Amino acid sequence: MAADSPDDGERKRQAAEPYAMPQWLIDALRPVVRGLSRALWRISFRGLKHIPAEGGIVIAANHQTYVDPFWVSIPVKRPVRYLAWNEAFKWPLMGKALELFGAWPLVIERGNPTAYRRSLQWLRAGRAVMIFPEGERAFADAKFARFKAGAARLALEAGVPILPVTIRGGQGVWPRGQRLPRTGRVEIVFHPARRLKPLPGEDARRCAQRETEALAEVIKSAL
Repeated sequence: MAADSPDDGERKRQAAEPYAMPQWLIDALRPVVRGLSRALWRISFRGLKHIPAEGGIVIAANHQTYVDPFWVSIPVKRPVRYLAWNEAFKWPLMGKALELFGAWPLVIERGNPTAYRRSLQWLRAGRAVMIFPEGERAFADAKFARFKAGAARLALEAGVPILPVTIRGGQGVWPRGQRLPRTGRVEIVFHPARRLKPLPGEDARRCAQRETEALAEVIKSAL
């Protein structure tokens, strides 16, 4: 029998469900993360009423720091999985934290069928998936990168709404190009969820692109 190739080994590794902490432990750690975030970054939240208590939802936010997933998740009291850049899993501490809190590696340059399939299954089971449509963190000027259409495509295929989220102030705390974070003030704004629907005669690709542009405008509106 022929030995597995390196590519076969990589596919098997990705196919295995990554270990994540049990939900009860994540919920127990939530007040700790909130307390640290208040002490270090005076974090505050707006629009909490827009967070759905149940049903599949794609949470889409602008991306300013390495700790964005943890900040946004503080008031989302339900199981969440995160799509994160695969290279981030190689970093000490941060990579392990992403894994334990339920992040799935995403190869941004060429897509990742395994992560996409897991996300669809998770959403169709009535849970939440968080994604950062920019695919990269902002620099200190907080200028947006062009939004990719993955979040909209995922929501359309799963038949679930998108919850837009604006992160404000993170660019002053830990922008791209800065090695370590500093103290500051951060605000997380939750906008009303958007139910995506193609216009008459519009195909899924065009709908995803239009909705991605609309999503970017909503998120920018609170900066």
